[in-house]
Amino acid sequence: MRTHLRGKSSAVKYALSFCLLAMTGPQVASAADSAIAKKWIEHEFSPSTLTKQQQMDEMAWFAKAAEPYKGMSIRVVSERIDTHWYEASVLAKAFTEITGIRVIHELTGEDDLVKKLQTQMRTGENLYDGYINDSDLIGTHYRYQAVVPISDFLEEQDSPIVLPTLDIDDFIGLSFVTGPDGIIYQLPDQQFANLYWYRHDWFSRPDLQAKFKAQYGYPLAVPKNWAAYEDIADFFTNHVKELDGKRVWGHMDYARVDPSLGWRMSDAWLSMAGAGDVGRPNGLPVDEWGIRVIGCQPVGATVKRGGALNGPAAIYAVNKFLEWMDRFAPPEARSLNFTEAGEWVGKGQIAQQIFWYTAFTAAVSKPDLPVMNADGTPKWKIAPTPHGAYWDEGMKLGYQDAGSWTFMKNTPEKRRNAAWLYAQFTVSKTVSLKKTMVGLTPIRLSDIMSQAMTKKSPELGGFVEFYRSKGRDVWTPTGTNVPDYPRLSVLWWRHISDAVSGKLTTTQVMNNLAEAMDDELAYIAAREDMICKPVLNDPKPESYWLEKPGAPKAKRNESPKGETWSYEEALSKWD
Repeated sequence: MRTHLRGKSSAVKYALSFCLLAMTGPQVASAADSAIAKKWIEHEFSPSTLTKQQQMDEMAWFAKAAEPYKGMSIRVVSERIDTHWYEASVLAKAFTEITGIRVIHELTGEDDLVKKLQTQMRTGENLYDGYINDSDLIGTHYRYQAVVPISDFLEEQDSPIVLPTLDIDDFIGLSFVTGPDGIIYQLPDQQFANLYWYRHDWFSRPDLQAKFKAQYGYPLAVPKNWAAYEDIADFFTNHVKELDGKRVWGHMDYARVDPSLGWRMSDAWLSMAGAGDVGRPNGLPVDEWGIRVIGCQPVGATVKRGGALNGPAAIYAVNKFLEWMDRFAPPEARSLNFTEAGEWVGKGQIAQQIFWYTAFTAAVSKPDLPVMNADGTPKWKIAPTPHGAYWDEGMKLGYQDAGSWTFMKNTPEKRRNAAWLYAQFTVSKTVSLKKTMVGLTPIRLSDIMSQAMTKKSPELGGFVEFYRSKGRDVWTPTGTNVPDYPRLSVLWWRHISDAVSGKLTTTQVMNNLAEAMDDELAYIAAREDMICKPVLNDPKPESYWLEKPGAPKAKRNESPKGETWSYEEALSKWD
């Protein structure tokens, strides 16, 4: 790994870093700069894992490091979630006041964000000086070599633009932004996981427990597998029907035809079903997208080329997505997108959601919601994701979004350096814990293990337990099998929409999607300048691949007996 921060222990490195700041801090900030920094620290940047003096030392370093760039205006862009709203409306202003570098922090949709980054890659025009885009593009960044690796910033000893207390080893998502070559390409800015959400208060009611046990033959508890999830969905939707004076539903999802429908599938729905291979952080040689690689070279997504995108497990996965929506979700679900569905559970009518992003934890923790108790604790909890009929032990099970700072080689160096300073500011220990409390998208282990998070834990229904466990390392983003995320990701929603509308059968849709994926891989191989290009396997009869161990997998019993476990047992799975 090309970074000078490897080698010494984190504790020693961090202590040395603060010794440096302590020696230099008072000498690099004017009285005016110090007063501005003190105002922000006292009124906004609390809690923090740092002392007030350590925070002042960090801010003094930023004021000094920014001097060559003072008076500049820089533009950065990120997707539209609470964490980035906080950055755009609060941290950008603070950074501008403390450093004299004006930041225009734009918020947009995830699809538009990817398009903007792709446009800058293709045209060479500097649209933005920095991007916070998902680490899902790690396979793209590694192959195209169009971004400046974060390792390049870090490898220069005593660099005037590298925060001495950045503490790179403190970032929990570092593996997600590191390529197969060991180089760090992006800097984590926020993370949120896709987990199972359920009404713990309803599941704990003796009358409902007895009724469920009598009907299905096993306890009403956290589902281990999709069969149990389906039974629970049926139970609440078709047998309980009403609780607390409201119509209730056993399942929640979304299916509006827009780019977020694609994330619903590509963000590891097929891995939960069991379509890929054993192996973490992503299945190998076949990943959760159904793409097979040999070494680092993608060789196909169709079963005939050794992929799994149109195999029995993938078809089963999409069938369950559609079936559960029609049978167990509120009618509105089909018209909702990612954001609307994530907040919908706060209405108090949903018993469980198999595919729920922790980015919505803050939205469903508001004290006046029907899913909250009077004492500020939630009536809901989050737990490990149940797995489908094709899943095998050792496979990836869930997904984690890791929005990360990305800098393009075609950005002028001075602008890039100024944006790099702002990026470090948004993840610095002075501000990171407060930012975590606002958006609940943690990036630092020190923040997760802080006393402030311990105190907050009872209000977050298992969120802190997840991030303090090994689960934070195995709920992973899209991996490096995907060679060009911007080109390939759009295929998902465009094809899955045909299944949602009923225009085509699931089998037809997945065959079309897999063929389109192979076509794009062939295009990339022929046209693009990259390392580890795709080299498609020659087609073979599907039986050739289905009879081999691993993915693609031959058809299995897709209706096994449902299995559940207690909340405490489920949490132990994360460890």
